[in-house]
Amino acid sequence: MLSAKLKAFLESRGVQYEIISHSTTYTAQKTAEDLHMRGEELAKSVIVKMDDTFAMAVLPTSQQTDLSALQKAAAANTARLASEIEFKDLFPDCEIGAIPPFGNLYGLAVFLEEDLSRSKNLIFNAGSHTELIRMSYEDFDRLVRPTVLKFASRRAHAHAAGLEDRLW
Repeated sequence: MLSAKLKAFLESRGVQYEIISHSTTYTAQKTAEDLHMRGEELAKSVIVKMDDTFAMAVLPTSQQTDLSALQKAAAANTARLASEIEFKDLFPDCEIGAIPPFGNLYGLAVFLEEDLSRSKNLIFNAGSHTELIRMSYEDFDRLVRPTVLKFASRRAHAHAAGLEDRLW
């Protein structure tokens, strides 16, 4: 089910979006494969802890977070992946591991991989393991105001499903 907070936010702003339903999946890579999407088309949200503060990194499914690049680009002293146990209570209306890239709705800074800023549309998790949202990048940028940085690298193996992939 679509995150109630996200749905209310999008509707209050008059944003047009499309819901894409799919069979239950638990990784971004598997969702992309099941829907016959390229990993560059689907954005994932990764929760990081930088200088003892949670933040959201949003990047294409086909890429992985380069923590040292993110740390440097964000001028942080430290950066690491946060565990689901650490951040699960921050997203009460989302299924664990199914977080939409609207960290601003949950009090988190949002860092967007530069590659996604060139997209016409963004497709991302809607708060459940069975729905995605497609909306214009222009609307996303206007509503979230992410900090656009270069902090991701291509996966070594396209079908690799490591820890990061489960944290979106």
